[in-house]
Amino acid sequence: MSVPFSESDPAADPSAPVLADAAVMLAPLVRWLLGHGVPIGSLVRTLKRVYLDEARGELSRRGQRVTDSALSVLSGVHRKDVRALQAETPVERDLAPTPAAMLFTRWITDAGCRDAAGRVLERLPRQGPAPSFEALAREVCRDVHPRTLLQELGRLGLVREDGDEVLRLSDRFVLPGRDPAAAQAMAVNVADHLAAAVRNLACEDPLARLLEQSVFAEGLSAQAAAELGDVAREIWAEALQRMVHEAERRLADDAAAGRGGAARMRFGSYFYMEDGDEDRARAADTGQGPG
Repeated sequence: MSVPFSESDPAADPSAPVLADAAVMLAPLVRWLLGHGVPIGSLVRTLKRVYLDEARGELSRRGQRVTDSALSVLSGVHRKDVRALQAETPVERDLAPTPAAMLFTRWITDAGCRDAAGRVLERLPRQGPAPSFEALAREVCRDVHPRTLLQELGRLGLVREDGDEVLRLSDRFVLPGRDPAAAQAMAVNVADHLAAAVRNLACEDPLARLLEQSVFAEGLSAQAAAELGDVAREIWAEALQRMVHEAERRLADDAAAGRGGAARMRFGSYFYMEDGDEDRARAADTGQGPG
């Protein structure tokens, strides 16, 4: 896919190649924004706020005073906008998964929620000792009542009450696209993925770079691509189970040793497929050449 960008001469404007790469990353985001009726003016205002937040951090890392003038020079945001935007209260996003997400993940990864053949139990008793939905809920979060978590997972279409049991309706925690939390989850996942990639670009030591890899194949039939999507889900299910267990073990080790900290991590995997005919149709509609 080709993305139009500034016609400025790359030799005269050293930022042109970087902006061309940024345009590729922004294209899916803009597609999503257009689908939600967000005009470019609103995005520009948000970008100014993000530029100021990051400029503030950059000045602090450099040991420089954070002033309106310094922020304006570094970010390119006009001083009038700097003052106006700094007076606004930023919207905070919780980076941690919700209690409902943690409960569902525990269900599909906990060894105590598997049958003799090692398969994840599709049904759990609603109440009682482990393995039960109530026991899992209290292990994950003591601040939220198990009934509340059950209602939330039911609202998301992930479980259903069946008498005295809870029936699992999905093999992974996937929020409906209409749910506001789905966009929030996308935001933090994509942000951490991009943060890892950006950090690696600035890291000179290959051994210190974070995991950020992908597999690419083209010339596939739609059926073959869909089958590879199923393979990706199988691989992710195995990786999810091991990573959850390893994270829980290290959290327990930290607690036992009386140590802790502010460090956080996120481990993810993604799979994307695109029909070549659809891609060409979209390019024709937007006046772009084939990518």
